[in-house]
Amino acid sequence: MKSNKQRLNRFMTACAFTASTLGLAGITAAQADETCQSPYMVKITGQEDVVYVWTLGMEGVGDGQDKMVTVDVNPKSKTYGKIIHSVSVGGRNEAHHSDFTDDRRYLWAGSLDTNKIFVFDVHSDPAKPKLVKTITDFVAKSGGVVGPHSTYALPGRMIITGLSNNKDHGGRTALVEYTNDGDYVATYWLPTDSNLQGAIKTGKYADGYNYDVRALPRRNLMLTTSFTGWSNYMMDFGKMLGDKEAMKRFGNTMVQWDLHARKPKKVFDVPGAPLEIRCAWEPTHNYCFSTTALTSKIWLIHEDKAGEWQAKEVADIGEPSKVPLPVDISISSDDKRLWVNTFMDGKTRLFDISDPFKPKQVYEKKIGAQVNMVSSSWDGKRLYYTSSLLANWDKKGADNEQFFKAYHWDGKELKEQFAIDFIKEKLGRAHQMKFGAYSLYKTSSSK
Repeated sequence: MKSNKQRLNRFMTACAFTASTLGLAGITAAQADETCQSPYMVKITGQEDVVYVWTLGMEGVGDGQDKMVTVDVNPKSKTYGKIIHSVSVGGRNEAHHSDFTDDRRYLWAGSLDTNKIFVFDVHSDPAKPKLVKTITDFVAKSGGVVGPHSTYALPGRMIITGLSNNKDHGGRTALVEYTNDGDYVATYWLPTDSNLQGAIKTGKYADGYNYDVRALPRRNLMLTTSFTGWSNYMMDFGKMLGDKEAMKRFGNTMVQWDLHARKPKKVFDVPGAPLEIRCAWEPTHNYCFSTTALTSKIWLIHEDKAGEWQAKEVADIGEPSKVPLPVDISISSDDKRLWVNTFMDGKTRLFDISDPFKPKQVYEKKIGAQVNMVSSSWDGKRLYYTSSLLANWDKKGADNEQFFKAYHWDGKELKEQFAIDFIKEKLGRAHQMKFGAYSLYKTSSSK
């Protein structure tokens, strides 16, 4: 069994190698990848060819199973705007988030209910991902972590955020590290009032909750946000809203970590369940954004002149009193725009973040009865949207639209290019998206 020191030495060596090979001092505008990806990840250098959609199975819809769905998104393709492949994984597991390994050869997809992690080979045939490994002992290996959520690439590693635990199914949880081969490495529990683990508590909260993770390697920074535990996210949304005790069980923190040592340094008060984190790309822009689902705010986490990290509320999203429920966000590669989706009203909003301390809404558009995820291309011209939040939180009846939609942004308007009805196609609830390209694997088309 390797010691933590040996693991850290190997990690630092890998960091140095990856930084030199990927040029982490700055990502050039010539690249056309998603703007939410790990800076350690191999990048697409042209038009994306496909989008992988991690999809929740629905009872009575097709085979009812969770699946990885491949959509052709290259306008030059004969099958543009069509589903070209799907692979089912067996049962309904509450499919949620996915991400690639740093070499982009494998796509890891988590499930919030059964705690399985599905690993897909996307390099052998990028149009047809192949399920090659299923990790079924995540809870046991991690020491009780439940709900693998964000999977995020580090050099030779995948860092995974948990949402819950197997003791009380509440929100106290951890980060879990694996090798790219799927071997467990370590568990890092979030700091709490009773065990701050050396972190500085800057406000009233140290709740130990978790959600998303992002890194700024040049500043040795890793950030995590906080959401809620299994007992809430598997509950019917209407029932939960009416349960006063359940509504108290949401995270109110973000944590600053020492990226290399995997040690928490500061706990920030960010009330109202901060969800996705998106960090600036310019090498002198040392800041990241998040939004709070329950209080409808944009938060800025920034490095001050003294080199200390701070958290600051910088803008409202819609009318906070109506709780539009901000969900996914996407930052532009030039750090000037931030797209913010709001689930309840089905809208996407664009904020000018040229001054990160004073975001200003400049545009909005209704995407559907409900909307969750948004992915933007590196050049900012193509945006993709999906509909599902959680199986028990999605709207009901006619408002339960389940779609994948592609838009073109001309700088003034979003113009729909195509839409796919996932229920009509017997696929299920469209959740999270990841880009793929044949150029990454030196193939011009699917085999």
